[in-house]
Amino acid sequence: MRLIIIMHSYLQCLHHVKTFKTKKFWFVLLLVFLFIYFATSHLSYPVISSYQTSPNSSMLHCGSLHMQHKWESLHLNISRLSHLFLKMGNFFWQEHPSDQALPYGIKGSEQLLLKILSIINQNEPEDIVNLECRTCVVVGNGFSIINTSLGGVIDKHDVIIRLNDAPVRGYEEDVGHKTTMRLFYPESASNNPGLNNNPDTLMVMVPFKQQDLHWLKSIVNNEKRVRQGFWKLPPLIWLGDISKLRVLDPYYFHQTADRLLKIPLPSKPGKTVQPTTGMLAIFVALNYCDVVHIAGFGYPSFKNPNDPIHYYGHDTIKQMKGSTHNVSNEAGALKMLEDLGAIVYLHSHS
Repeated sequence: MRLIIIMHSYLQCLHHVKTFKTKKFWFVLLLVFLFIYFATSHLSYPVISSYQTSPNSSMLHCGSLHMQHKWESLHLNISRLSHLFLKMGNFFWQEHPSDQALPYGIKGSEQLLLKILSIINQNEPEDIVNLECRTCVVVGNGFSIINTSLGGVIDKHDVIIRLNDAPVRGYEEDVGHKTTMRLFYPESASNNPGLNNNPDTLMVMVPFKQQDLHWLKSIVNNEKRVRQGFWKLPPLIWLGDISKLRVLDPYYFHQTADRLLKIPLPSKPGKTVQPTTGMLAIFVALNYCDVVHIAGFGYPSFKNPNDPIHYYGHDTIKQMKGSTHNVSNEAGALKMLEDLGAIVYLHSHS
């Protein structure tokens, strides 16, 4: 259509310039119109289409030189691994040998894991693996995401990571519809994952202790459910798709604590400070993705103990007392990552 309009204008000009009797003039004029046509159609199209496919063309941009400098500035020894989940091969040729037990390593849990991995799938989505540039967003459960209307922006990312049993239904305007991966552990599992996940969502188990693996084994084998050893009784009936279950490599939990949060690893079993699932998810994204955005992170001020923590439910900041998480340490790590440009918040935050 644009070419027809341009040629029509060109013919009108020819009619007016016939008096010049100059073929050279006509030829130059034709070149000008053709240049304008190709310049406007071929040069502007990528710019227009980039705004149509992303909420902000610069926000989701993957620039190789920029990304290289960004990762060099982290000094976290991040390996940019392409795999996330434990596989059978890890037990015959371990990429990350560790003398740590769960959640930092697999020492003492090898036999349990082998029984689980012999049943569940261990692969990652091919459409994600084959991407030259992965844009990811980690959606935290924090109250700060309320009234942000970020749902559409979140859904435009290649990989959308959610945490625990955080709901999607009823909160779509702020948190989006899609979920690529959901990190969870038995106590945070929903008995019916289909209610707040997509059919192709990967349910990624984060094993904190051996009892977590016993629970998972009972689920995949339809055995008698494990009830003891949990701070909260996990679902005894799990209606999820077993083919979508995965087990996160404990390497990521180890590195989140050691490299990112500088938490001393325990020398013996006991109650110790551990990373939150949210910080773990961010570290996973830093390894797996080229662009990492976050939303719904941060805790309210401790000045008012009745302030809500999550965008759902009724938990308050008062319930954080006695937690095994170091909130101030994690806030400092988030600020460091933000200052370095490794992560970008999708909404304003304090």
